[in-house]
Amino acid sequence: MFHRNGNALSAVTARGGVCVSAQASLRPIASESPTAEAWQHRVALCLPRELCGMSSRRELTEIGPDTDALRAEERSGILFDLGLGLLQIDGFVRTTDPAVAAALRRHVGKSVFATDSGAMGVIFHASPHRVFVSRVGRVEVFGPIPPPDGKSPDGPHTHVLPKLLAHGRTHAATEPLPSGWAPCAHCYPPNPVRDGQGGKRPFFDRTSHFAFFALLEQYGDTERLALKKRLIHAVAAGLEPFTITTDGDRFSRATVRVTLRQLQALGGQSATLPAWLAAYDRTENPQDDAAPERSRPHLSIVGADRK
Repeated sequence: MFHRNGNALSAVTARGGVCVSAQASLRPIASESPTAEAWQHRVALCLPRELCGMSSRRELTEIGPDTDALRAEERSGILFDLGLGLLQIDGFVRTTDPAVAAALRRHVGKSVFATDSGAMGVIFHASPHRVFVSRVGRVEVFGPIPPPDGKSPDGPHTHVLPKLLAHGRTHAATEPLPSGWAPCAHCYPPNPVRDGQGGKRPFFDRTSHFAFFALLEQYGDTERLALKKRLIHAVAAGLEPFTITTDGDRFSRATVRVTLRQLQALGGQSATLPAWLAAYDRTENPQDDAAPERSRPHLSIVGADRK
């Protein structure tokens, strides 16, 4: 169930919660990227880089009680900043267990990734709540942390990947965001070819497809949207490939590939669509495919708990 408090909208389930707060400078940016077989889409909730900064701590730090916790019973829980060193996100663990808090205190002042820090061992063993906070809201995850060789649970879960964090990126290189803006949260509206768990849908969900197209019209990049529309009209008219011009950047190429795949999924009648796909949707340059969405730190807002 959603709850509104002033400019904040929140939802909490037994496995996690999310809160988003409206900001005067908040800018939603909708975009699409090709994946290995289909495409991904999202809406990034962005702030100017100069307004999105958090603490950027790099050592485990005790913060104190989490007075902003989404559930009242968690507000006495002690927050420990993991020290991930990110620009727009602070990552914490939260515990109400005095023994776990005492164990974490022994590693305060060190990087959680340092070889002489046992903080991660404490966290994996105790599965404290994980809390990620940005200027636009917070995400809380209550579920257990699986063992290294285990499977992530359905629904809310977290990944802390040191090799990716070391790049210091605010978002994936394949996500087309304008210079000077940083995503502080991401929303993932229903995908027409993938279900909420990432599995393949048994049918193409036209409602989801056109709902996201409306978001692109409102919040997408105007030049890429214009390219998408020109391509749709060209294919529908039976024109041959290369009869419309595209600039050569990776995001324009991605727009073309996604659009052609969508036209194929829609099942429209076009004698030249196979030729367009053959000309433009080749995987000779795999770096154009979207990296997994976990390839950059963010708050992921995927709706209410699914089960």
